[in-house]
Amino acid sequence: MMNQNNLELSRKIIIALDVKNRDEARKVLESLPEARIFKVGLELYTAEGPAMIELVKSYGKEVFLDLKLHDIPNTVAGAVRSAVRHGISMLTLHTSGGREMMSKAVESARETAEKEGKPVPLLLGVTVLTSLSDSELEEIGYRLDSKNQVLRLARLALDSGLKAIVCSPQEIELLRSELGSEIKLITPGIRPAWAEAQDQKRIMTPAEAISKGADFLVIGRPITRAPVPREAFSRVVEELKASVKRT
Repeated sequence: MMNQNNLELSRKIIIALDVKNRDEARKVLESLPEARIFKVGLELYTAEGPAMIELVKSYGKEVFLDLKLHDIPNTVAGAVRSAVRHGISMLTLHTSGGREMMSKAVESARETAEKEGKPVPLLLGVTVLTSLSDSELEEIGYRLDSKNQVLRLARLALDSGLKAIVCSPQEIELLRSELGSEIKLITPGIRPAWAEAQDQKRIMTPAEAISKGADFLVIGRPITRAPVPREAFSRVVEELKASVKRT
């Protein structure tokens, strides 16, 4: 049983269900009773559909639906409407979809939640994928480096009504400085010092990310593929606790 301080810190950790199917997801859910939020991404959602949302909720957990919506405004608004009806807590969309797309998504989330008696989910603006380096951004036609592109898209997201941004750890301080403390920052690319970097290039340890101002940390394989996931989760919480004591 976690003490209150550890419980609060544990709620900053979002577990990425980067698995192939329901059976594998169930094993992760059962192995991490202290975790509160689980991220359902494209691979798992494509394999299992909305039933995956219901499975996560059946364990008393919150669902972060990470589909990175990017389409014409009406289509995205419709997808948001459907997601809200499933009772999700978080949902991602690409900020590069533009102002109208994001504004309609915000409106759809609010109106559907009110109509259905559901909570309004936190819509997260995805700026620049953490797998992309500056040279790759240049290759696909972006004139700005990753930090400046993130800032430009984050500002557009806020102007469009979003209240949360997905960014790499390296942009946390920049966004805090430029956008203030009201915005929620959700940070993938988190790897404990004892874990491998794997396929993300702009990474940071959990303690460093929290100390710089991240609100939530998305962590997958270092925890879910550990020999004992619950122990790995606790190890991250203790790392955060030690960081908080130093500040």
